[in-house]
Amino acid sequence: MKDEYDFSQGKRGALAPAKGKTRITIMLDDAVIEAARNVAENEGFGYQTVINNTLRQVLLEDAGKPADDPALSGQFKQGITAADLKSLEKKLSAAVGEIRRVLEPDAKP
Repeated sequence: MKDEYDFSQGKRGALAPAKGKTRITIMLDDAVIEAARNVAENEGFGYQTVINNTLRQVLLEDAGKPADDPALSGQFKQGITAADLKSLEKKLSAAVGEIRRVLEPDAKP
């Protein structure tokens, strides 16, 4: 380690912007966050990743685009196999159903 470092050319802010991602502030129900954290804990992902992937899956299916669209494949973390992704999709789909059940107790399954 050096005794001194030159920060005269340094810039304030994020170290590296995340491509394809935008930071937002959003209010979510406690039940949604708790469900996402439970899924995240079981799957080894961050809960925000679980929420993002769940939203992506549901919104793209509603828009008529398959969640495994090749144009979107670069948005997933490297190292996840297709089998892992399919397994995660099934679990996330179940989590979405559970979230809907908690948020809309009178809704039919």
